[in-house]
Amino acid sequence: MHSICNFFLFVNKNKMKTLFLLAMLMALAVFVSAISPGSEKPKGKINRFLSDRVVLTCEKYPEVCLIKGSAGSDCCKNKCVNLSTDVSNCGKCGKKCSYGKICCEGKCVNPRTNEKHCGKCDNKCNSESSCIYGMCSYA
Repeated sequence: MHSICNFFLFVNKNKMKTLFLLAMLMALAVFVSAISPGSEKPKGKINRFLSDRVVLTCEKYPEVCLIKGSAGSDCCKNKCVNLSTDVSNCGKCGKKCSYGKICCEGKCVNPRTNEKHCGKCDNKCNSESSCIYGMCSYA
């Protein structure tokens, strides 16, 4: 009689394990299918524990551009940039340098020929040399 009881307990444990595993797989499937990259945000009141993480943007919070490690202290199109060196925002937001030019001190310059920025920003050639192909005194 004792062995028969153990058999039924063993069978019930296996069924319980199987049912638990099946329930977990179904819950995982529902969770994964509910998350989609382009899904709309729910409208109305949201529980604070389920709400989206607050994203600090420079248009709303300009001080985020002053944080150490930021790309720059200026905000252009909701991105922190350095107007002195950014080729897409050189001197002011939206001013792009043409191909081959770099942004030095907020101005687009050609590093292959510019005497004050020869090869890179703030690389000034001395009075006896000229900037050719981005090098002072080439040849």
